Amino acid sequence: MPVILPVNGISPEIPEDCFVAPNATIVGDVVMGSECSVWFNAVVRGDVNSIRMGNKVNVQDGACIHCTYEKTKTILGNNVSIGHNAIVHGCTVQDNVLIGMGAIVMDNVKIGSNSIIAAGAVVLEGTDVPAGSIFAGVPAKKVKDISPELLKGEVERIANNYVKYSSWFK
Repeated sequence: MPVILPVNGISPEIPEDCFVAPNATIVGDVVMGSECSVWFNAVVRGDVNSIRMGNKVNVQDGACIHCTYEKTKTILGNNVSIGHNAIVHGCTVQDNVLIGMGAIVMDNVKIGSNSIIAAGAVVLEGTDVPAGSIFAGVPAKKVKDISPELLKGEVERIANNYVKYSSWFK
């Protein structure tokens, strides 16, 4: 059974059409949209501030979503994919974004819609990622604009695939 716990009297809100893996952890002030999934060993910690997820957000294996006490919330738009072992902390991620495996997104980062954060990238505190951008590296910098083919072929495909994958476990 997943660990789903209230913190200070506030329980996570998880719609019935979401998938939560048996060893995932979701605590505190977390509100998930429809068709979301939180995968094996992933942690969504709304204990010190709030976490809001749009529809079709997938938090892949080993990823951690958190925020900073009394300072930063985490807001994730629709169709957001958080890759395996990524850390997403106290930031705002708009719609149709892929955060690659092992990436780190720090406090007060704003990621515009239709963007990709490459695997292993470190997006430093306060960075503004313009809509339609691909950021990579340590520290992450813009490497190019996203093409329509990459947006459809990766960002949209992965978000939709995770809805399908989660149906296999229901």
